[in-house]
Amino acid sequence: MSDIQKEIVEIIVDQLGVEESEVSPEKSFVEDLNADSLDQTELIMALEEKMGVEISEKDATGLKTVGDVITFIEKKKSEIEA
Repeated sequence: MSDIQKEIVEIIVDQLGVEESEVSPEKSFVEDLNADSLDQTELIMALEEKMGVEISEKDATGLKTVGDVITFIEKKKSEIEA
């Protein structure tokens, strides 16, 4: 697991109050991690702040799983560094 992935998992654990063992790329925020819309909004805000990326409302609606978030943030970080 990359440093970015570890950091994202830590943020998800903190924001959603789930166990780290419950968080894996295929897990759905709503169906598997029981996140409601407020949880998801707070998670997006925390990811933006802690990962240094901007996530538009349009982009946020497409982030349904942990893997979606990891892929999105890795892509955003590589664009920033390029």
